[in-house]
Amino acid sequence: MRKLALLLAFVGCAAAQQFEVASIKPSPPAPGTGRVRVGSRGGPGTDDPGLFTCERCSVQGLIRQSFKLDDYQISGPDAIQSSRFNISAKVPEGTTKVQFLTMLRNLLIDRFQLKFHYEKKETQAYALVVAKNGPKMKESPGPVDPGERPARLTERKFDAAGFPILPPGRVSMMMMMGDGHSTGRYADETMTKLAEMLANHIGRPVNDATQLIGKYDFTLNWIGERGGPLSADDNGPDIFRAIQEQLGLKLEAKKTMSEVLVVDSVAKLPTEN
Repeated sequence: MRKLALLLAFVGCAAAQQFEVASIKPSPPAPGTGRVRVGSRGGPGTDDPGLFTCERCSVQGLIRQSFKLDDYQISGPDAIQSSRFNISAKVPEGTTKVQFLTMLRNLLIDRFQLKFHYEKKETQAYALVVAKNGPKMKESPGPVDPGERPARLTERKFDAAGFPILPPGRVSMMMMMGDGHSTGRYADETMTKLAEMLANHIGRPVNDATQLIGKYDFTLNWIGERGGPLSADDNGPDIFRAIQEQLGLKLEAKKTMSEVLVVDSVAKLPTEN
């Protein structure tokens, strides 16, 4: 009887971790020209907590979001990245962020028949270290009073190299440009946080080995999307050269063992709405 009660409790709990209704449709082909909107919005903690939508989202993107992983922690067939879907899901009132992530995982398991397992794999990684001539960053005097922050940027201006010029004042922010030019301004930031940002951009683990324990203010400009190679027309700097030339730091390649979510199988098309 106790086992039956536990089973019924588990089934009831799982049933409670579902969207009220979820529509999943294959995304139409991308237009030949112009920008294509990709990304999600809504859900707990946003201005629209009762509705989650995702345009041109991939299964890999949903796995990354719901399991809180980065791309290097996911292994599977090409289809989990190449196939795109438009999703609209009604979120039950009072759903927490943790429950919402469970709902996304259940959506993948129920509608896409996702089957997976975890295993340890050797992966490319990097150590963030201080370069030969030492760091070039300024140590932060402390957080900025919210009343001293500059007004929101309303008009984009660019420097001679084509990078966006950010407003004055120590405001932690990042601007990603569609042409591959990127600029980031960081305020009162630790090297651990910088290592996390670099890992997200490069798509590989980055460990802070700088031994810099303070917090720093710095701006970083680079060219290149998601750590990819530059085209023949680009003269850089890519993210690797930028952190060395602009911050006095360096990324040293190494190997590490990481736990990876391995996709065993997934449906090409989800079950019907």
